[in-house]
Amino acid sequence: MTYSAFDHPYLSGLLGDEAVAAEFSVVADIRAMLSFEAALARAEARHAIIPEAAADRITAACRGFSPDVAALRRATAVDGVVVPELVRQLRRAVGEEAADYVHFGATSQDVIDTSLMLRLKAIAGLFSGRLGAVVSAIEDCGRQWGSRPLTAHTRMQAAIPITVADRLHSWLEPLLDQQDRLDAMEASVFAVQFGGAAGTLDKLEDKADAVRETLAEELALVDWPQWHSQRSAIADFVHLLSLITGSLGKFGQDVALMAQAGDEIMLSGGGASSAMPHKQNPVAAEVLVSLARFNATQVSGIHHALVHEQERSGSALTLEWLLLPQIVGATAASLRLGLELAGNIRRLGSV
Repeated sequence: MTYSAFDHPYLSGLLGDEAVAAEFSVVADIRAMLSFEAALARAEARHAIIPEAAADRITAACRGFSPDVAALRRATAVDGVVVPELVRQLRRAVGEEAADYVHFGATSQDVIDTSLMLRLKAIAGLFSGRLGAVVSAIEDCGRQWGSRPLTAHTRMQAAIPITVADRLHSWLEPLLDQQDRLDAMEASVFAVQFGGAAGTLDKLEDKADAVRETLAEELALVDWPQWHSQRSAIADFVHLLSLITGSLGKFGQDVALMAQAGDEIMLSGGGASSAMPHKQNPVAAEVLVSLARFNATQVSGIHHALVHEQERSGSALTLEWLLLPQIVGATAASLRLGLELAGNIRRLGSV
């Protein structure tokens, strides 16, 4: 038994996603944090803040470093963040004089947030591809059955005749817009975090901006001034994920209602009933609705996490850590189930 349905031993069969789970794994997080530390050393060496030899030694150590995760767990219980212990272990691995230059000028949140941005950027690329696949599957439905008749329903009541293409339009247009917005985020949202102790990069003096720019280049992230207490980029990303799951929820709700009517759609791959063997339940359609409502609920929590006191908030960050992986996981499941549902449509429209 686990706390989360997304990695539950059997509920994960419905709601889990291995690709996204991998990006939130300890392996991926540590790999991304070490990427930050190595890139920081190289950037600082390029601007003559630390010796080139130290940067080379730190980079080499980061490539082969495998931390003591049990020690990280124990230290996080005390420190509230994993980075102090990770840096202690990394300094031991680097050794000699170069150890003094590990993490130079940075703070824990720089490492944690940059790791998050690296992983969210990879997830956004994955989601864009899946969204494109859903769009293609729905467009294929239009090519096959777009001219067939349907009855429009307004306020759950029969209205006027329409075509399948008319209803498909209401499914497709939001998804196309959201895919464009997701792709645009690569150049505007996934930014390096580098502000030092209180966001001023005081140890780097007049070279701070240049080092941050080089660090962003090293990691292929956007160069922003520090955003420790300014979390609007996270909220923007979560808002878009909720729009995506909301649009797929509308698709699922429509399909479920059409299946209930009986003559407007034919589906394959329905779920079985333990009591009624004749049934094929529209499981994917139903879960799309659930996931849309789940994400809509979690968005409120992310907006609460926008409230950071002064230059950094431990409580707001902890709230973000609790919510963000669940929202991303729900979106992954929604995109997978949306594609499955679109592919299971065998007929649309009245015969």
